[in-house]
Amino acid sequence: MDTARSIGDHLRAWRQRRRMSQLDLASEADISTRHLSFVESGRSQPSRDMVLHLAERLDVPLRDRNVLLVSAGFAPIFPERQLQDPQLRSARRAVELVLTGHEPYPALAVDRHWQLVAANAALERLLGGAAPSLLVPPINVLRLSLHPDGLAPRIANLAQWRQHLLARLRRQVELSADPVLADLLDELRKYPAPASSGRPTDGLNGDYGGVVIPLRLVSEGAILSFFSTTTVFGTPLDITLSELALEAFFPADPTTAESLSRLARTA
Repeated sequence: MDTARSIGDHLRAWRQRRRMSQLDLASEADISTRHLSFVESGRSQPSRDMVLHLAERLDVPLRDRNVLLVSAGFAPIFPERQLQDPQLRSARRAVELVLTGHEPYPALAVDRHWQLVAANAALERLLGGAAPSLLVPPINVLRLSLHPDGLAPRIANLAQWRQHLLARLRRQVELSADPVLADLLDELRKYPAPASSGRPTDGLNGDYGGVVIPLRLVSEGAILSFFSTTTVFGTPLDITLSELALEAFFPADPTTAESLSRLARTA
């Protein structure tokens, strides 16, 4: 937790990260530009409510809102519990319902660093062939996907899928300035990059052609095509829940749907 910097330095850094001027933020927060300038320069000490108000307008993650509070001389207010904590029982149950209810299609839950938190049986059935070292917890799903000893050799459109994942991770790094994610991005970029072949939607049939980038995974000699959706908890007040994302993969064509149903029946 970086609390050595002043609250003004932290707010300025987040404002610049969001590409907002002082006028932009002052207008969003309904305060004067002069007051915001004084806060950033250290000439004015913000109240606890003002820190939270500015953090909300800057869309600062809950973990970092605690940093802002401590830097301003206040106690952190957002708890961070393990998902197994009894107080998160309802949330944990919701995750389980989403994952199991999505079968026979694969789904997983990851934390802010893309570490696997939970997965359904359908996902586990698709991980064959990955090096055992990549499946030792904590499993990083991006590393597992793009590592040459992971799923990468089985991804038929690896060039496009790799580009998609790196762009998504790069955006996260820009928004969060998380050093762990920055290191992960550097690592993934060093993995062998295949030559790009065809358009991102090549081989995707049905209504999703030209709309989404599919994941095309080779399984038992056939190519399974997926598109995915991401679900997060609404208005969380717990750091763990705020950083949890559920990724659900849907079949992008009838052949994939039939193959997944068959795999489930014969598992």
